[in-house]
Amino acid sequence: MKKIILTGGGTAGHVTPNIALLPKLKAAGYEISYIGSYNGIEKGLIESEGITYYGISSGKLRRYFDLKNISDPFKVVKGLGQAVSLMHKIKPDIVFSKGGFVSVPVVLAAKLCGVPAIIHESDITPGLANKLAFPGAKAVCCNFPETMKYLPAGKAVLTGSPIRQELFLGDPKKAREFTGFNEDKKVLLIIGGSIGSKVINECIRTMLPELLEEFQIIHLCGKGNLDDSLRDTAGYRQYEYISKELNDLFALADIIISRAGANSICELLALKKPNILIPLSAAASRGDQILNAKSFKAQGYSYVIQEEDMTPETLKAGIKEVTENKDAYVKAMESSNQIDSLDKIMALIKKYEK
Repeated sequence: MKKIILTGGGTAGHVTPNIALLPKLKAAGYEISYIGSYNGIEKGLIESEGITYYGISSGKLRRYFDLKNISDPFKVVKGLGQAVSLMHKIKPDIVFSKGGFVSVPVVLAAKLCGVPAIIHESDITPGLANKLAFPGAKAVCCNFPETMKYLPAGKAVLTGSPIRQELFLGDPKKAREFTGFNEDKKVLLIIGGSIGSKVINECIRTMLPELLEEFQIIHLCGKGNLDDSLRDTAGYRQYEYISKELNDLFALADIIISRAGANSICELLALKKPNILIPLSAAASRGDQILNAKSFKAQGYSYVIQEEDMTPETLKAGIKEVTENKDAYVKAMESSNQIDSLDKIMALIKKYEK
């Protein structure tokens, strides 16, 4: 039996593509292990899939001044040592990394131990963690054609982003049972990311009385962001995070408001869901979501509101535009040439495994 180590973490976007690969890997007979941080979001997501999970020390490598920049490199070095030990213990035939800072010591450990590694970069421009791990990779997969020029020559492979196949099996009826919603109004689904968005949450809640006149609302607001005063509001359901029922909620939604992480928007494209993207601002990120959203807007897939322009008025205008031109957005998405990434990535794993 061949063995594979999956790694990636920090946000759900660094985990869900790995989860999308699990059925193919299991069908191909791989023994699967996962290396992530001690208590990151990846731990719960992976353990719920019944996959053996190993936690290691992880430090964030920042591009800006922070006192933690002094201590975190020592955490990374510790994580490297732990990852090397796990390579000797598990004896994998290959490593597949989805990025995030916890993946850096894992990919470097693989190189030190002579284990081939494949990296996947979802965004248009590669993140710092993946850049640091490039030297340890046999191949670097990417999601956008525009990304190829930023990747190491001879290693770049356009694969698209792995999409969980269960996303296509959502049942609106089950979603209505879960939420208690009726069929009288359309459904607006808001996804603010795994840690939530204060800007999006506050704007939605400010507009709630007006929005509820037209929509029933499912609000994924992020960990610790529930508003108890709205708990019993008719037509409004708020959740910190949804996993198992998300496929059904997608199927029920008429319009989706979302951050612009690459994996999230590729799922919206695959499902042909009219959407409004609110990318994380350049002040709070390296600007990757802004580029992702710009690409989707140019192709006619999405309506985009920049975070600094987010107000009840601009959001109301966006919802009106997408509602009135829903068919045009769906038609544009139907004409896309989205890649079947699962088979492409599996072929790479087979190619480079020991």
